[in-house]
Amino acid sequence: MYKLTQRDKRVLVLGAICGIAIVAYRFGPGVNDRWRKAKESLAKLNNQLSIIDVNDSSEGGLASIVPVFETPADEETQKFAFRSKFFDQLKKAGIKSKGLKFGAPSKSRKAKNPPYDEEGYRTLPLRCTATCNFQQVLTLLVTLNENPYLVGVEEFKMEMDAKKPQEVKLDLTVSTFIK
Repeated sequence: MYKLTQRDKRVLVLGAICGIAIVAYRFGPGVNDRWRKAKESLAKLNNQLSIIDVNDSSEGGLASIVPVFETPADEETQKFAFRSKFFDQLKKAGIKSKGLKFGAPSKSRKAKNPPYDEEGYRTLPLRCTATCNFQQVLTLLVTLNENPYLVGVEEFKMEMDAKKPQEVKLDLTVSTFIK
């Protein structure tokens, strides 16, 4: 093995001190500045959180914007309720539908978690074709989440005529769950 002389030891110690000084000079001020900015940001966020006052009246407001969903019933009952509610929404938006037609229900799938979902549910699509204006389409889209039987929008197609820019041909397919 090599034996280090007193001079070699001093060179290693001096090199280590210089290395530490270089690293401290390079990263020291930046870390301190970033740490200060992070503390200021945290204090600002904590201040904003302390301003927010959650009480019973605001919780009621949150509950009013959460969509309501009805438990699916047998096919005939669900068909009637879903079509009725969707027709009311169309009427409320001012859309005159050319017809509401139910499609074929989806095939029932085996449940992944049998103890929790033995029956499983199928989806039943409802197709709507109508001619209306763009504002009416937007009104309908905004109010769709008020339908407690609605599961999702399967298809949404809008065609505009160049000759009649305000008139829109709407093809919309929405679906619900059935037992």
